[in-house]
Amino acid sequence: MGENICKSKFDQNERKAFVEHLIDDIKALELLLEQNLIEDDVIRIGAEQEICLVDDNYRPSGKSLELLGTIDDSHFTTELASFNLEINLDPFELEKNCFSKVEKQLTEMLNKAKTEAKKLGINIVLTGILPTLSKNELGIDFMTPVPRYYKLNEILSSWRGEHFTLKIKGVDELTIRHDSVLFEACNTSFQLHLQVTPKDFVKSYNWAQAIAGPVLGISCNSPLLMGRELWKETRIALFQQSLDTRKWTYALKEQFARVGFGNQWQKKSVVEIFKEDISTHRIVLTKPIGQSSLQLMDNGKIPKLEALNLYNGTVYRWNRPCYGVGNGKPHLRIENRYIPSGPTIIDEIANFAFWVGLMVGRPKKYDDMPSIMHFKEAKLNFIKSARTGRQTVISWLGKPITLKKLVLKELLPIAYEGLKKFDIDKVDIDRLLGVIEARTNNGTGAEWQIRNCRELRKHMKLDSTLLELTKAISINQEKNIPVHEWPSIKKTNKATTSFHWVAQIMSTKLMKLYEDDYVSLALAIMKWNNIHHIPVENNKGELVGLLTWSHIESLEKNKGKEESKVSEIMIKKVITVRPRTKIETAKRLMKEYQIGCLPVCVGSNMVGILSKVDF
Repeated sequence: MGENICKSKFDQNERKAFVEHLIDDIKALELLLEQNLIEDDVIRIGAEQEICLVDDNYRPSGKSLELLGTIDDSHFTTELASFNLEINLDPFELEKNCFSKVEKQLTEMLNKAKTEAKKLGINIVLTGILPTLSKNELGIDFMTPVPRYYKLNEILSSWRGEHFTLKIKGVDELTIRHDSVLFEACNTSFQLHLQVTPKDFVKSYNWAQAIAGPVLGISCNSPLLMGRELWKETRIALFQQSLDTRKWTYALKEQFARVGFGNQWQKKSVVEIFKEDISTHRIVLTKPIGQSSLQLMDNGKIPKLEALNLYNGTVYRWNRPCYGVGNGKPHLRIENRYIPSGPTIIDEIANFAFWVGLMVGRPKKYDDMPSIMHFKEAKLNFIKSARTGRQTVISWLGKPITLKKLVLKELLPIAYEGLKKFDIDKVDIDRLLGVIEARTNNGTGAEWQIRNCRELRKHMKLDSTLLELTKAISINQEKNIPVHEWPSIKKTNKATTSFHWVAQIMSTKLMKLYEDDYVSLALAIMKWNNIHHIPVENNKGELVGLLTWSHIESLEKNKGKEESKVSEIMIKKVITVRPRTKIETAKRLMKEYQIGCLPVCVGSNMVGILSKVDF
């Protein structure tokens, strides 16, 4: 995502040339495979760490470019939003203490970032979705000022033809519209890379698809989005919808999602996957490319396949095939994109070891996945695991089995054997896979967040709950203890931070009436729920009035009005505030107008209500 292509014109001439380079890259890749030029005598691992930047109140901080400048390290790069950064770790050969090497480098990189971040008054948090992230940080002003990001947003928005719609239903439900692709920036992941030999690529890729569900289910760490409890790994639904350019029509037609799991087992080679993607997804970004990959091969050089790699970076398979060149040698990789960031470094490295061990330890009976498992079985396992995590009952080889039992009885033994086969240090195998075993038995990061969020909500406002939760995540990460050992958050009546904005203290679970409701119904609802005011909306969901106790008192004198409609007696000129209105301003307005409540609106839509009780 972070490649700077500021020299691009994104015009028709550049696009036409890019298409030719893309077609040539596919031909060049076929030649590289035919001539056995792809590296096949070594297996390496690598990873990318996405991080969240927060201020001293644990809210998103848009200082990524400032931090990037002070860090001054090529391992770090930008992300779509200015409150995220990415760390590209070095590749290591799969042997002996390679996972300890990854862990050591990641720790050093994060410590370096934290040291520089502290100077800027910010901190770093590893989490799949930052609990304190709100709609306020998803405006275009929080997009990192890199040409590629602006162009990506411009093109995908134009293809969509309307605002992006997000609808995710879990325990709670989140339904909202947005005018940019910045919902994608809510996701932070720990992306895993495994080099694969060309001859084994299809078998490995299909196996990666088969194990994706159970691996995801035991790694879930993203249950909350904007205060709503949704999926155990909400990133899966969020990412697909945030970049969804498919148009809603009255016609029933097949449309391919740009973010997805895929639609079939692979049968031939890695080229088949690239061809499928190019055939079904439009080109988003282009850039000027100097020389054709075919010409480079004619001159005895190894091409980087620049057009293919740029294109591949805009198609978001959860298991993504990758081509790269290292030390002058071309190689193939499978990139695991579904693992969330956090909860701690040790948890992430354990996830890494578990996935790699499974991949390289694949038993022979799983070499031909199409013959033993239907593709939709694997795809459904992935979706179900994202929804319900460790509690998932999945289908394995046509039979139902709990995720816990599958991991403990079938997959962990495969991972152990796989890592042993590559001579990984026994201490690391036992340590890292031991974390997976303990987490399978005791709980994931998602479960820890949900349990503590529910408990805190019994006696705290939502905003305070999310702050306390994020603070606890940050503190536990510093201790680097695996999430299954994290203690519960201690109850406190003291907020993590002082309150500044109306949105922090307003009530969001609203009772409301409609213009054509009868006053008798309003009277009953207000008495039943012991409330002193109730907003009135029209059929478009817009705030048009307010009913208060003063109206109820007037009814005592004139009982006939109970048969009237709410629109006849409601206050029509309503004083309102916005979510980012300062609390002191709201207090002043209530005193000045001698009112007991203030509806909180975004435009004409009410998102909350503020009363004296909230103060």
